[in-house]
Amino acid sequence: MSDRRPLIRRRPLQAEPLPGHHPVVARVLAARGIDDPAQLDPALQRLLAPELADLDAACARLAQALRARERILVVGDFDADGATSTALALRALRSMGQAEIEYLVPNRFDFGYGLTPELVEVARERKPGLILTVDNGVSAHAGIEAAARHGIDTIVTDHHLPGPSLPAATAVVNPNRADCGFASKNLAGVGVVFYLLIALRARLEQDGYFAAAGHEPPNLAALLDLVALGTVADVVPLDRNNRILVEQGLRRIRAGHASPGVRALLEAAGRDPARACAGDLGYAIAPRLNAAGRLADMALGIETLLADDPDAARAAAARLDALNRSRREIESEMQTQAEQELQRLRERLPFDGELPPAITLHDGRWHQGVIGILAGRIREAVHRPTAILATAEDGTLKGSLRSIPGLHIRDVVAAVAARHPGLVSRFGGHAMAAGLTLPPDRLDAFRAAFAAEVERACGGCVPGREILTDGPLAAAELTLETAEALRRAGPWGAGFPEPQFDGEFEIRDHRTVGERHLKMSVATDGDAAPVDAIAFFADESLRSDPGRRARLVYRLDVNEFRGRRSAQLVVEHMEPLTDR
Repeated sequence: MSDRRPLIRRRPLQAEPLPGHHPVVARVLAARGIDDPAQLDPALQRLLAPELADLDAACARLAQALRARERILVVGDFDADGATSTALALRALRSMGQAEIEYLVPNRFDFGYGLTPELVEVARERKPGLILTVDNGVSAHAGIEAAARHGIDTIVTDHHLPGPSLPAATAVVNPNRADCGFASKNLAGVGVVFYLLIALRARLEQDGYFAAAGHEPPNLAALLDLVALGTVADVVPLDRNNRILVEQGLRRIRAGHASPGVRALLEAAGRDPARACAGDLGYAIAPRLNAAGRLADMALGIETLLADDPDAARAAAARLDALNRSRREIESEMQTQAEQELQRLRERLPFDGELPPAITLHDGRWHQGVIGILAGRIREAVHRPTAILATAEDGTLKGSLRSIPGLHIRDVVAAVAARHPGLVSRFGGHAMAAGLTLPPDRLDAFRAAFAAEVERACGGCVPGREILTDGPLAAAELTLETAEALRRAGPWGAGFPEPQFDGEFEIRDHRTVGERHLKMSVATDGDAAPVDAIAFFADESLRSDPGRRARLVYRLDVNEFRGRRSAQLVVEHMEPLTDR
């Protein structure tokens, strides 16, 4: 492709800046359409009421199971959302008096995703009367039918997009059902489970269940640290409802009321729980938790979140930290190999030619558990929808796909499957991420069909990359005070993007640190005081000589090192400028 620079555009103000805020924060909130202080109120009382389709049926069946002391089997997913959903369900139901409860998470390498008929055979060994799926199940028609044949009822809680029909479960609780009027369609899997549990607790309390058992109804708000972690980790849009869930969870973490596992994971990452923010959940805890599902078994992550003993939690978190270091090493090697393949692809293009509308890469050496991360890295590098495929033990090709803004990747894969019957064995996912399985001999056919469908969906031309910023910051605003004010104004995340700014800086000096990170000292002009900056995984071509100027797009963050706190620019994009 011709390496076109992205269009850097500044967000317009959509509202009048609210009084009473730091001037930079007021401007940032106005650019996100916040025109009423109530929109920033994180009180739990402002959560949407639990009014989801099938919620009553799900609560009735769970209440029956609790009263009859049936064995409940929670079937989760092997990512951070699935792990937090599983831990939340077990902790909450145990607090309601349910002793006969276990969990089962499919190993991605043996069973793949969700409640499959093969997994039901494993589940039967636990002799459950009821299966509760969390963060999966809306597409598990065959698995739910298999469970029913063995006399096992299933309640589905999920947030993934349903197909043309819903499975024949006792209840399917999913805000994205076509007939569900719940106003927030953006709940993560853990958010859906939380809503089911608070509705169940209310029903049991109304029916006198807790009074008869002789104990108070549990305080489910105490588990919001798990809800916050799963919500941020799954990168769902932080609409007003999700921001309340995340902020309330963060407040409990900062107040010292996190579960031992969450606290241990923060400490393993070198983060102070007393200063935790959404970024710590997404960039520090989530990768360590996900490492279990990517390289080993997510049971280790779930056991970390279920641990009540701090020492046991720290030991489990240390194992997750070691797995995450291994994951980074594998990822680095895979990324180098993928970049080499991209370079070979560029060399085959005509002069100033463009890469295909979609990128499909496969290597028999690649680790199936890390292809999702690699797909995201390549997508960011080339701004193309990207499919990364690995060869599974059975010879099939397992793929992970990442999209660009404005292109619904699951719909693209669905269209490929519809136009080319038999090409895609299985698929599922979201607007920005999807997964699929291909027969081993269909790689080239899929590569062509994927590119053609992306081109069709984009109207013949893949849109260029666009970076939205909140404008420049003056030298006097590049301070710890501003960084702390921005951090307090969160939680930031998908759909409520963390502020990023742009401006021209002089590069005073730089050095490589860690794996491929560029540590710099920069200043807005020759007379201004320098500010620390870091660009993670910086491309070699962006390493300007000291004294040169560059345009930076950056986040203003708080850097904590050896007890010292200072402002730091986290560089998201860098363009060396020509001499003037």
